[in-house]
Amino acid sequence: MSTPFDHRMSVHSTDDEFLANALPFLAEALDSPEEPAPAAIASPHHLALLRDTLGTDAQHVTLIDHTDWYTGSAANAVAQGAGYLAAHAGPGGRIHLLMEPVWNGRAGRSPRETTEWIRYEALANLLFAPLATTALCAYDARTAGSAIIDAARRAHPDTGVYEEPVRLVAELNAVPLAPPPPDAELLTDLAADAVRFGAQARGLAPADAELFATAVAEAAQAVGQRAGTALLWGWDTHCVCELRSERRVDDPLAGFVPPETTDLESGQGLWYARQVCAYVDVRDDRDGSTVRLQYA
Repeated sequence: MSTPFDHRMSVHSTDDEFLANALPFLAEALDSPEEPAPAAIASPHHLALLRDTLGTDAQHVTLIDHTDWYTGSAANAVAQGAGYLAAHAGPGGRIHLLMEPVWNGRAGRSPRETTEWIRYEALANLLFAPLATTALCAYDARTAGSAIIDAARRAHPDTGVYEEPVRLVAELNAVPLAPPPPDAELLTDLAADAVRFGAQARGLAPADAELFATAVAEAAQAVGQRAGTALLWGWDTHCVCELRSERRVDDPLAGFVPPETTDLESGQGLWYARQVCAYVDVRDDRDGSTVRLQYA
């Protein structure tokens, strides 16, 4: 796949290795006068190293704490990146972004979350394909671990083990969902009020229950869900709603691309659902699709 989007990856296990990868990348950006200021999204420790090492050049680099960038789900990160490019990139999306994902600390990633982030890394190759953006994803081997790094290599075109994004996402989506628990509640009414009351009864705060109910309603309309086949289970911020539709979703980008209109056909309502929920799992089969939403 040949696109203007230049999606690179580097791995470091020491501060010196981080600088050895980051400094030439930022120098490449600073030597491109037609581009706006590059951004470095990294840990506070690495930002301090960059600030000290760059000296006066640091004033020409936007430094962003990565815990302020990677604040939620993969879809939130997509929205954050798209918003930043819209506000700061040059014509055609020209800008350099040094991006260090969060893997430990208060925003640490569980195996479940890790799968979502690898999916995001793969889909970024499609989502940002038309843009002349240059991104370097810097992975710290001290926190990410070898399994995560090996998986991430498959999502970056410059690694030699790159997998075509749709194929990689299909592989991730092939993992079966765990069956619903025996005590899952059958929803006979998918109106937002019914879901909201059900979520509140399961301990979700009223404001959160309202958001979750709206996300379920948007997803249900997008996939053609019919009342009587939805399930609700879980407690508090781990509330889960599973929808079943006779319509297949098919599109691996469903819900990752912001809608161009308010029309919720063709999976556009999944965009809202992905922004609100920690996880939105879509599984297609020969009889239709299953969409599982977890609030968190």
